[in-house]
Amino acid sequence: MIVTGGLFDLQANGFAGVDFNDATLSADNFQHALEAMAATGVVQCLPTLITATEAELGARFAALDMAAAQAPFGAKMVPGYHLEGPFLNPAPGFRGCHPAEAMITPDIALVDRLQGRLQKPILLVTIAPELPGAEGFIRAARERGIVVALGHSDARLDDVKRAVAAGATLATHLGNGVAHQQHKFDNPIFSQLAEDRLIACFIADGIHVAPHALGVMLRAKTRARSILVTDAVAGAAAPPGLYPFAAMQVERGADGAVREPGAPHLAGSALTLDQAVRNVAAWGFCSFQEAALMASVHPRAAMVDAAARHGAVLLEGEVRWSDDQRVVETTLAGETLYAAS
Repeated sequence: MIVTGGLFDLQANGFAGVDFNDATLSADNFQHALEAMAATGVVQCLPTLITATEAELGARFAALDMAAAQAPFGAKMVPGYHLEGPFLNPAPGFRGCHPAEAMITPDIALVDRLQGRLQKPILLVTIAPELPGAEGFIRAARERGIVVALGHSDARLDDVKRAVAAGATLATHLGNGVAHQQHKFDNPIFSQLAEDRLIACFIADGIHVAPHALGVMLRAKTRARSILVTDAVAGAAAPPGLYPFAAMQVERGADGAVREPGAPHLAGSALTLDQAVRNVAAWGFCSFQEAALMASVHPRAAMVDAAARHGAVLLEGEVRWSDDQRVVETTLAGETLYAAS
């Protein structure tokens, strides 16, 4: 038997057939998704909404917030939310599947308006730091107890350094949300790897970042400054097929990749966090226990101060794994969320 801390996913757009970006999201469906996440060792998560207009974000947050309040697991498993956009780079290759027409320059007033209608806090916002007004936005967000991450960005080294000096602390799914052709050295990936004050989040599915490249990135960033996330959509913990995602339709292929039908870019992932831990250990980058730290202790540490500012509690959880690294039991604050039959 292997015992680790409970896993904490900082980026989950949906799970087990349920889209968290659905303005009609129900408490029952959200509870189903949280139960399925608990079966993968996740004890807490930040449900993530992607780029949309203010009206769309308002409606989606309202549904998500109501579902989180009413779902039995919502109070403990959801300390707050992650807003990934609309303050992203709209250029092809950087925007990914996010709608470019809804992207705007960083606007803390928009975040304030969205937050003003919510019971739970927006704890994490991803922005492109090269956009006008990014530094002021980061400072204002930090004053409000919001963690700022960099992502979907064409940031160069100077952009990254200014953003970190202003208070940005995370890199969202580093290695993704960037164009394929870049300057050889002064590019968003190298720039964020080189900034030692920045903690990097990685999607360890072998699709978003090839295993050999992930190994290099982990060595550069170090395990102590690395976090595993899923960027999961409704197709995670679900069979291959078509699924809703933020007013789009995406397809989970048999290989686990998720794309808009006919589009070359990825649209979230079908990864589960327990599989990410197994992958990193199986690829030989560290021990299983060390991989689990990147999915439990490290994300918790990245969010604990912000959560405390909002009165949100990051509860202690535990995962018991079989000797072949499968989740046997997930508990949170003494409550069993999942037990294998």
